[in-house]
Amino acid sequence: MQPERRRRGDLAQQIFDVLADADAPMTAAEVREALDPTLAYNTVLTVLTRLHEKGEVSRQQAGRAYAYRAVTDRAAVTAWRMQQLLDADDDRAGVLTRFHGSLSAEDAAVLAELIATERRDGS
Repeated sequence: MQPERRRRGDLAQQIFDVLADADAPMTAAEVREALDPTLAYNTVLTVLTRLHEKGEVSRQQAGRAYAYRAVTDRAAVTAWRMQQLLDADDDRAGVLTRFHGSLSAEDAAVLAELIATERRDGS
């Protein structure tokens, strides 16, 4: 009987969960040991790198390796992704115009209030 295969994204979610439950940043080796010591180190490192590229984990230098921490503020992750998409397009004004046009009245009001507050505060 063959071992059960993980569905796409399952390993990433499991790695994220290990980091979210940790009290301190963890290296790829520590994540591998906590999750499944039979996993290939390179597999864990690849998933951690992808999670970092998506803004779902942060990392800091730990000797010759990196130590990773889950970003549990989902709003920060979403904002980071939105910024990445905006930065990837040459027509920033066009993207922002279309984004604004797709907002509900409630979301547009929140955005308008945020901008007004920023202007009042001089930020």
